Formats: sequence, structure tokens, C-alpha cells
Amino acid sequence: MYELAITPQGHLLVREEPSEASDPKLPKGLLDAYRESPAGGMLRSASEDAEAVLPPSFEFARSIARLYLTALCRVAPAEVGATVPELPPPAGDLDRAVLQAPPMTGLEYLTPAALSDWWRELDTLVRGEIERHPGGAHGYLRERNPQWRFVGRVTFHLAENKRNPDYPFAFLATFANGLTPQGKVRHEPLGQALQQYAGEQNRAAMLNLLLPVSRAAESSELVRRLVDSGEIYRPLAWSPREAYAFLRAIPLFESNGLIVRVPDWWSAQKPPRPRVSVKVDSKNATGIGVDAMLQFSVGVSLDGEALGPDEIAQLLESSGGLVPLKGKWVEVDREKLQEALKHWKEVERDVRYEGISFFEGMRLLSGANIVKEDGGEHPAADREWSGLTAGPGLDAILEGLRSPDAQREPAPPGLKAELRPYQRAGYGWLRFATRLGLGACLADDMGLGKTIQVIALLLDLKRDGRNKASLLVVPASLIANWKSELAKFAPSLSFAVAHPSETGATDEEIASAADSLDLVVTTYGMLVRQDWMKRHNWRLAILDEAQAIKNSGTKQTRAAKELTADGRIAMTGTPVENRLSDLWSLFDFLNPGLLGTAKQFGSFVKRLQSAPTPSFEPLRNLVRPYILRRLKTDKRVISDLPDKTEVKAYCGLSKHQAALYQHAVDDLARQLEGTDGIQRRGIVLAQLMRLKQICNHPAQVAGTGDYAADRSGKFRRLAEIAEEIASRQEKVLVFTQFREIADPLAEFLATLFGRSGLVLHGGTSVKKRKEFVDQFQREDGPPFFVLSLKAGGTGLNLTAAAHVVHFDRWWNPAIENQATDRAFRIGQKKNVLVHKFICRGTVEERIDEMIARKSRVADEAIGGSDSGEVLLTEMDNDTLLQFVKLDLHQASDG
Repeated sequence: MYELAITPQGHLLVREEPSEASDPKLPKGLLDAYRESPAGGMLRSASEDAEAVLPPSFEFARSIARLYLTALCRVAPAEVGATVPELPPPAGDLDRAVLQAPPMTGLEYLTPAALSDWWRELDTLVRGEIERHPGGAHGYLRERNPQWRFVGRVTFHLAENKRNPDYPFAFLATFANGLTPQGKVRHEPLGQALQQYAGEQNRAAMLNLLLPVSRAAESSELVRRLVDSGEIYRPLAWSPREAYAFLRAIPLFESNGLIVRVPDWWSAQKPPRPRVSVKVDSKNATGIGVDAMLQFSVGVSLDGEALGPDEIAQLLESSGGLVPLKGKWVEVDREKLQEALKHWKEVERDVRYEGISFFEGMRLLSGANIVKEDGGEHPAADREWSGLTAGPGLDAILEGLRSPDAQREPAPPGLKAELRPYQRAGYGWLRFATRLGLGACLADDMGLGKTIQVIALLLDLKRDGRNKASLLVVPASLIANWKSELAKFAPSLSFAVAHPSETGATDEEIASAADSLDLVVTTYGMLVRQDWMKRHNWRLAILDEAQAIKNSGTKQTRAAKELTADGRIAMTGTPVENRLSDLWSLFDFLNPGLLGTAKQFGSFVKRLQSAPTPSFEPLRNLVRPYILRRLKTDKRVISDLPDKTEVKAYCGLSKHQAALYQHAVDDLARQLEGTDGIQRRGIVLAQLMRLKQICNHPAQVAGTGDYAADRSGKFRRLAEIAEEIASRQEKVLVFTQFREIADPLAEFLATLFGRSGLVLHGGTSVKKRKEFVDQFQREDGPPFFVLSLKAGGTGLNLTAAAHVVHFDRWWNPAIENQATDRAFRIGQKKNVLVHKFICRGTVEERIDEMIARKSRVADEAIGGSDSGEVLLTEMDNDTLLQFVKLDLHQASDG
């Protein structure tokens, strides 16, 4: 099947996805239209293919095109050759559309600004086609699809007639008879058209003018009566009931090409009407949290103003339709209003004493009725004539969750870093949510500092003096990163690592001393094996790379959800709202029960998708307060982000790699005995190269071609990073100094991105290099580029990449930086995140430490020579063997 994706630049692209039997097929020609241009595809879906059933992402794009064509029909000039005015994007409608969008790839990049760009591209395309069309705007719309015809200039007017209390409304039908000298449309009573078009020669023009009226009469009893009686050609005085029937039929009139003008107080989308007002708030003044019970009160209001008993009685005793109230006309359906009031009064009575849970209140306020036992919703009338709002206490909580910038907190004592403004906001938001007992998902882009925001929170909790540890669960590959960050930014935090790679305390010792620590760090694999972690009561349960629990049926997901904690945090750079099953599993950890059971959630999603006008706004409103996501591309939020950020990606060794590495070290020790000079130097260089290859993948040493990912810690770490990059639709450069591993890396990355990429090495011709660069730089071009370090280190401009991976290290910072600058150079408009892969417990880690220390020897030998291996050849045997030895505990990838 095909789906529409939104790129990081906010553009629409067609992507091919695995097919499901239930997915609707795209109409013939629509795919070609989208490939030619997104605007062309959107236009076709709303015109030639207007009645086709489309996948949700295509349906959403069509809804924007329908909105545009509706606006066009209201302003399209009748005269052939007349200029069609530019249509400015409707800000309010597009803001709402962002919330209504279905889950789709790149949803995090959907903003009102992006939709405005779609709108402008549609406007440019359509106005250009109208200019070239011989029939003008009307002819163009008729040809595109009869449903969008805008034939004639008939306008129905409804106005107030305050001098006649029995018939307080006036109706008049007019037609446009040319333009005034000022360029305004000249309206004349429709009756005059009978005189103007009198005679056989004008019969066609008369039929053309009255065609929209005739069409409307086919489906409207009101218009049919006006036409049959001839009353449509003269002014009429109407009662409130007649005016109400007219107002209710406005969408039908407009769909048939009629223009409708009514008093300002009436809006076809949001007519003023009294509503049953339901206010949800705390039961007492002790505060609100996830464990608090809520109550709600029921009344009737108009435009947010409460109505008194006499006014409510007046409404319920009226005949309905339009009723004068508080100096204005309001829409009233007495039966529906009474039905809604009865429903909410019954709910109020049922929960009068116990109240409702926090999550039940959240579902009510968002309109997401997920856990209804019979699988149904309460009657449509209840929703249509009801308005739910949060009381003052609850509203303050929700506003705090939805406005992280308002939660900016100064950095806590003990933090050895200066937080950027958005990081202070993130830390404050986490503090606010977790102190309420609410689960919070920190979903910032990779490289924005999720780790330091959580470390700041842990330091803040330390001030409480509660002697209660938090638990941090990470992939094994991130243990070293967390240890480094904790030591660097929060040396006052006491922590232990529960993992075989760490020497020191045993698991039993950590378990018994857990609450004398601030933090216990473990892995998803250990969480499954260590029951005491699930039995322990933690201050916070924090999941890093929380996409690890997206599959609800896995052992590690079940183990994470069994944790007991006062608060829960999920850290992920992967968009969490784009896959509904992933979203449910994540929230089943964060806020269990908020989205109901998996079965209830599935039924709820089906109801949203099968609605006459599908909208995911209720679900979006329900989960949005618990997700904080900032994008590197959003300069409004992150104006001071550095152009280049370097991070160390620590990797373990698989058991097979560790065995090979140890064998190579032993072999080196044997070969060094009794050798010296050039022969010794050759042995050292050869064995160092072998150690590097083993760190990459055992198959590179063996030459077997079996590059299975589970046999290499680096391949597994690359998969973790690439998954997030792919989910963000970003691009990556992967550098290696070994030509023989370039193709296996590209094959592996293709499985992760679902698309093939590019490979460049010394054998690539100059012509091909230019072609590859052009392909990669395109917005819809290949998502990754594997380059050998020497071939790709100079002469290339690859600014489309947001990430650079140094898969194996050259051990020369100057050469690595030169390669990095293929992405980070003039023309780059995005932050570049540089991942430097390092195998723990190996010579790679020790060389990196030497470079980081900037010792005199490293500066001279590593930074100043073509190859850092030269330094190692000068070491004596004992020093060299100590330098390259395997630290099995550190290298473990379990």
C-alpha cells in the first residue's frame, strides 16, 4: 500500500508501506498526481476522486483540499478571464486540522505553518489552471467535478426585521448583475432576472443562472416550496421557525453553488446555542493528583455564562428553533437539550459520593469515551448539546502540563551545567508532572539533552530527603553514556549499576542498599531477570529509549509495566503518536488505564476511523498533556542550539566478538616474543587492524560475509540509532575506514530504513560521485550514505544529513573532523549530531580516552600523524599488551 508522509520540512511525500488486506486501494491516476506534485494529488483527491475511499493519510490531505475548494467557490468570479483572488490560509481551520490529523509518518512535523504552505501551493496551482481554462473559474470547477460547480450568482439573504415581533426575519433572493464602478458585485432581486433574461435568446443564460436553485430544490423542501409558489422572486417576512429551518439548511444550499448571507450572530459551524455545562474539578482543597477523585457539577450556560432557573425553564418550555434569550437569538432543540441535561444529571447522581477518577475526568474532558463497557458512546445529542470544562483547580493542572515554558525552573543545586531555556522548561515540566504522580513522556529530538533534563530532576528529588531510590532502565549500550553524564553533571548523586558489565556490588547488595542510593541503573534484559526490581517501591521508574516497550507482548515490556513507582518517565526520540499500538503500549506504562485496555482502545480507534468525518482530535487532546516534544528544527523553541553536537556511542561486544578479541590479544603476545624492529612494528600494526575489524564485526575478520546483526555490538547500536533517525525521516552519513564493510553496512541499514541507500568508496568514479551527491541532497532522496573515510573525507557537500556516524575510528581527530564536515559546512541549515562509536573495554575506548585527555603524546602522535597506530608501535611489550587487553566486564553486551 501507499501512505502519505510529512517530511521534516513539512512537505508531503508518497511512501510505499507493507500492505494490509483492509487498506483501501488508491484510485488510478491519484498516485501519479501526487508524484507530480503534492498539491496536484490533493486537488485530484477532492475533485475527480472526490467520492473514492482513501487511506487515512490521503483522506486528511483531501480534507484540506476540500476546505480550499469550498473557500474558492465562495469567491470565484463569474466572468471568464477575471482574475481569481489569492485565498489566504484560514488560520482557525488549519489550527483545528492539526489536531484532527490521523496517525501518519512525520505527524510531529505537522503544524499550522506547514498546512498554510500546502494551502498556498494549492492556491497557486488552481489559480494558474483557471487562468488557462477557457471557461473561467466556473467552467474549471464544473470540469473538475460537478460537486464543485459554482454556476450563477444567486444569493439567499436572511436578515432581522425587528419592527415585526411576529415575523422578525426577512428573506430575499438576489442575483449578481455585473459589477459596480467600485468593483463590487451588484445584487438585484431575483425577480428582475425574469425581465432581464426575457426572450428565447436568453433562455440558456436564465437556465444557467437558476441551475443552483433548481439543484437545491431537489433536496430541500423549503426551496421547492419557494420555487413552486413563486415566492423566491419577492421579499418575504418569516417567523423564527421558518428562519431556523433556513439556517439549518445552509450547508445544503452552499453545496449546490448558492451564496448565503445571514446575520453575523449565526455561524453554520458553531451556532450560538445553550449547552449543558459540565464542570470537572477536585472534590476538596487538598490538591489534585493522579490518585485524587474528581467531581463535577451540571448546569446550563450560553457562551460560557450560566443561565438561571427561569431562563432554563424558558428554554425547555419553548417550541425550539430560534429563541430570543439575553438580547440575542439562540438555537434551541428542546428535546435534545432536555435529553443531554437528563444524561448528565444521572451521571452526577451516580458519582455524587465517590466522585470519578482523574483519568476518567481526563477522558470526559477530551471527548475520548474509551472504556464504555458496551463499546458505545453516549448519545450524539449529549455531545452536541453539552460542554465539558475543567474547574479552576484542574484547569491549572492541565494548563501547567500543556504549557511547559511556564514551568521553567532554575537548575537545582549540584548540577554542573547550565541548562538552556528549553531544557529548564523540560526539567520544570517533568518536576511538575511527576510530583502529581502523572507519567510523563520526554520525546525531544535526539541531541537536545533529554539525559541532562532527567538528571536535573533526580537532583531535585534528592532535596526531598526521602531516602527512596529511582530506577533507570536503559539499553546495555547506554550504560557507559549514563555513567559518564552522571559523573560529569551530577557528581553528588549516588548510584549503582545492576549489570554484569559492572564490577563492585552484587545484585543482592544493590537490592538491600537501594534506598540509600539516589539511583539504580539497569538494563531491559536485567529487568526481566531480576524480580526484586519489580517488587521494590521506587521513587521514579525511568525508561530510556522507551521505544523498547512499544510491543506490548514482549517480556521486557511486561516487566517494565510491573514496576511500582511514585512516578514514571519515558524518554524517547522516536515519534510516539504515529503508531497507535506503540502509543497504547507506552501509555500503558506511563499512565495505566488512561487509554483503557488494548481491546477497549482498539474499539475506540475503530469508532474514530469509521465516523462520517474521521477526527483523532479526542485522542490527541487526551494524550497531549503527557508528551513533551521539541524538534531541532523549531528555532522558536531552540534558538541557541549549537550547529554541531558530538556524542560518544558506546558499544559492547557480543560473546563471539569477545572471544575473538581475546584470542587476537593472546596471539599478539606470542608474536611479540623475540621480535623487534620493522618486524615487530609490522606485527603490531597488523594485529591492531585485526582488533579494529573484530570490534566492527566478526565477519569482517573471517571474510565469511555473514554480517548478522546479533553478532556485533556495533551493529546493534547502529540499529538503535538508525531506528530513531528513520522514524524522524532524517538522513545520516556513515563513515568507515574499511571498504569491505561498506556494502554490508548499507544492506543492514536498508532493512532499518525500509529503503536502499548509497555507498561511496575509492572505486567510485567522479561522475558517480556527483550523481550520488545530487541524489542524497534531494528531499525524497536516499536516507543514508555509507562512505569510506578516505574517499568521502573531502570534496563532497552533503548538507542534507542531520547525523554523522563514525562506525570505526581513524584515531586521528583531524581526519574524522574533515569527514564530519561533509555534512557540517556552508549551506547546512540544521543541527548535525555526530555519533562516534566506541567499543567498551577495548583498545578503542583507551585510544579515545587518550585523545580526550589531550596528553602531550596524543597531541604529537595521534593528532599530528596520519595514523594513531604509530604511537602504539613504540610502546614496550608490557605497556602495549596492557593497552589493548580486553576488559570483559566493560565489554559485555548483555
